Amino acid sequence: MKHVPGGGKGPEAGACLTVEHGFPNQPSALAFDPELRIMAIGTRSGAVKIYGAPGVEFTGLHQDTATVTQMHFLPGQGRLLTLLDDSSLHLWEVVHRNGCAHLEEALSFQPPSRPGFDGASGPLSLARVTVVLLLAAGDLAALGTEGSSIFFLDVPTLTLLEGQTLAPDDVLRSVPDDYRCGKALGPVESLQGHLRDPTRILIGYSRGLLVIWNRAARCADRVFLGNQQLESLCWERSGNTLVSSHSDGSYAVWSVGAGSSPTMQPTVATTPYGPFPCKAINKILWRNCASGDHFIIFSGGMPRASYGDRHCVSVLRAETLVTLDFTSRIIDFFTVHSTRPEDEFDEPQALAVLLEEELVVLDLQTPGWPAVPAPYLAPLHSSAITCSAHVANVPAKLWARIVSAGEQQSPQPASGASSWPITGGRNLAQEPLQRGLLLTGHEDGTVRFWDASGVALRPLYKLSTAGLFQTDCEHADSLAQAAEDDWPPFRKVGCFDPYSDDPRLGVQKVALCKYTAQMVVAGTAGQVLVLELSDMPSEQAVSVASVDLLQDREGFTWKGHERLSPRTGPLPWPAGFQPRVLVQCLPPAAVTAVTLHAEWSLVAFGTSHGFGLFDYQRKSPVLARCTLHPNDSLAMEGPLSRVKSLKKSLRQSFRRIRKSRVSGKKRAANANSKLQEANAQLAEQTCPHDVEVAPVQRRIEPRSADDSLSGVVRCLYFADTFLRDAAHHGPTMWAGTNSGSVFAYALEVPAAAAGGEKRPERAVEAVLGKEVQLMHRAPVVAIAVLDGRGRPLPEPYEASRDLAQAPDMQGGHAVLIASEEQFKVFTLPKVSAKTKFKLTAHEGCRVRKVALATFASVACEDYAETCLACLTNLGDVHVFSVPGLRPQVHYSCIRKEDISGIASCVFTRHGQGFYLISPSEFERFSLSARNITEPLCSLDISWPRDTTRTSHRLRESPKLSQANGTPGVVLAAGSCDGSPDSVRKGADTPEPPEATLSPMSIDSATSADTTLDTTGDVTVEDVKDFLGSSEESEKNLRNLAEEEARACAILIK
Repeated sequence: MKHVPGGGKGPEAGACLTVEHGFPNQPSALAFDPELRIMAIGTRSGAVKIYGAPGVEFTGLHQDTATVTQMHFLPGQGRLLTLLDDSSLHLWEVVHRNGCAHLEEALSFQPPSRPGFDGASGPLSLARVTVVLLLAAGDLAALGTEGSSIFFLDVPTLTLLEGQTLAPDDVLRSVPDDYRCGKALGPVESLQGHLRDPTRILIGYSRGLLVIWNRAARCADRVFLGNQQLESLCWERSGNTLVSSHSDGSYAVWSVGAGSSPTMQPTVATTPYGPFPCKAINKILWRNCASGDHFIIFSGGMPRASYGDRHCVSVLRAETLVTLDFTSRIIDFFTVHSTRPEDEFDEPQALAVLLEEELVVLDLQTPGWPAVPAPYLAPLHSSAITCSAHVANVPAKLWARIVSAGEQQSPQPASGASSWPITGGRNLAQEPLQRGLLLTGHEDGTVRFWDASGVALRPLYKLSTAGLFQTDCEHADSLAQAAEDDWPPFRKVGCFDPYSDDPRLGVQKVALCKYTAQMVVAGTAGQVLVLELSDMPSEQAVSVASVDLLQDREGFTWKGHERLSPRTGPLPWPAGFQPRVLVQCLPPAAVTAVTLHAEWSLVAFGTSHGFGLFDYQRKSPVLARCTLHPNDSLAMEGPLSRVKSLKKSLRQSFRRIRKSRVSGKKRAANANSKLQEANAQLAEQTCPHDVEVAPVQRRIEPRSADDSLSGVVRCLYFADTFLRDAAHHGPTMWAGTNSGSVFAYALEVPAAAAGGEKRPERAVEAVLGKEVQLMHRAPVVAIAVLDGRGRPLPEPYEASRDLAQAPDMQGGHAVLIASEEQFKVFTLPKVSAKTKFKLTAHEGCRVRKVALATFASVACEDYAETCLACLTNLGDVHVFSVPGLRPQVHYSCIRKEDISGIASCVFTRHGQGFYLISPSEFERFSLSARNITEPLCSLDISWPRDTTRTSHRLRESPKLSQANGTPGVVLAAGSCDGSPDSVRKGADTPEPPEATLSPMSIDSATSADTTLDTTGDVTVEDVKDFLGSSEESEKNLRNLAEEEARACAILIK
């Protein structure tokens, strides 16, 4: 962060990445702690995420970007042992230090490498670790390897125990000679512990040999001579039965008798989906019930020829078999059941299946085994996200109506037992002061509504627009269902469905009026839908109107996709948002901008051809304007067209190169001469004083007027302001295009009668009031009108319903126009330039996203500032004062290589933001020191006796990276004049203990006069200044040592 001299008082801005919403990208491992009821997910990028009750979550990241292959909780301790694909082991624990707690890596263990060919006589070395088993309440771990050996590891210190290694020769002594016959045992495929006898281990080798090994006596208790390649093992609770699954799609049940002779044959061997060749059963579980029967749950085993491509988990109980059919690859699964040794039965309550793209939980206690709705970890990308929007301060009434509509879509099962089983920890965060909605538009024509008020992103409601249009999918679905037999008994489970029936259904833009519950959804084929929330299902026809944006321009032929055909006649609509009007843009190009004004009953929309204004109360078009340049033929081909001419793009490239080589003399006469003069003046400024005060500006090549896609409408905006003269204000509409053109229209909207909601039925009229062409021709990203006090105008109905301060209509208004290269404020109604800031010239970056945000003061409840937040193509966020456009702060937020992340960013009105870090995850960040959403929770942990070792951390410094590899932002603060005294003073002053519950105490160093700098290297000393003094640290560690055997509630940030 930097503070610009003369910038005055900075906004109440800090910077931090706060929480990741959604489903972890590329999960690779799963673990569950039945005592704490928390779950961990590991990913291929080395991230570890732990989840409990909604709001209880935290994240760690391995130093090396390696795949997490296995994870095991030390039950009840809040510790987790992870195995990576490089065979390294890592011990993570939830630690409490300096008033807050987080997941931290305590120890790591890298096994010794394999010896060379000449080192055969040397000590046994660890080959690749294939399986891990925790023994003796987690103090001991058995490591099965590729070389058939089993090593034992002391978990508290992560050191190998000498002399306890179990070599394959030790096992083979108990095996008959004819079984050995020169064949190797193969890798250790499975290790299972006995619930009631920790000295016995069940070992399964790849070749099929099963051994119950007694660690105390160092001998084999029982041997089972299997000949089929082993995939998985499960030891039944009583210890009397084993079940093994194999690579040919079969499983076998073995009886553990009292005899000592090797068992040759299983009691039961079956191929559930035979007799034809089947795929391997990768994992199998056996869970018994008090009723006398048992569950057998396994993944895989499908008939290879007919269903080899299906991702299935089969659940078998007595005579009931259900084949759960998922849409993505199965990573792992577990059951939630009793693990207390004194209990006689497992009595499984739930089955949790982790898939590559979602997590599905089934209630095993309710007949039919229904799916349990997930309160978090919902797959945001169940259909690919195409756009997103945030609605802040949602009124309670609208919120309740949306929640009600969502509950009617997916009725909750009547059984109370079907509650979410992962309930560990307590969420200590305060109830959010305001409700926030995140809307995501998807490729399949749906809009999903998410509760974004807290840490857990909760699904509320799903709106589907596909039902309005005729697509080819219904016929295909009926054919597919008719073709399937009753065997296997497939049941579709999960909501991840990446295939869109028709790409034209994709949602491009959404806008919602939170006061009237009206919204507009615009799509890829030029469809603009106006919808209204209804609490009751209805059957009604939808009015259809079309608006020709070409306005009979000659010489243009649309070569893209056809428009979608709407269904005719009355259509059934469920409770929720129901379509009232469909406006079809012609040509049917993707909608690039949309805005709604519910008070005037107007919707404006723009495409690559022009923009239109529609009166949805009278269901009639008001205005259509073509913005195409005569040379703009690329706009006629559409995003789904395959006829884009390579010759044309090459020609344009050569044309640009030629233009840039033309000498300055030839260009002096054209319209860009002023720009050239300005550049020349800048080059001549060599005075040291000038260089010090004014930042060096870069030369910018002017954009050509005939660049392709210059007519794309980038932004639309409604405002009640002064356009015709300074005495009379009225409704206006503003449009900005890709070529730097701004059109301002004065609207004649019939005023509603006093106290009436609806305006009279007279027609709305639009007259072009102003047309502005920016000299640099950069695309216009955003437009906003500022009132006499320099504040943005309130939203429709906010002022009339006394929900916001009425705008100042006495002083002169101004319009802020943000282009990709600069911000400029013009006075109204004259439209003369007042202030500007050339971002590209100063910083060398381009504007991608812009929003006006309100920053509330930490120190003073009533003080707030409105600032302009902008995200650049380099991933930096800049904050400017309004209307002065003075730079306040800037810092790195998104990696500049993450183009999709930058394109997906959306700001909120209160200084937060969201962007996609993967197709399935939003990263949330906060620019405001006051308005932060982050995990704050407690976990009841039973520490083992020797807690003192927790003070010896592997790494002292906190994690500086997010799970997706996005660099985290560490705040290094100083006062405006550069003196860090105020920060030092704050760091050395101990805070009262209750301050740890406030989200603000973490960022106490960020105050109104704080600026941030992330340019230098961050050292451990820098971080310690913010974590607290060394005296505090020592005191906390002493307290930990004194509470050795006691359970402690841990505060997790």
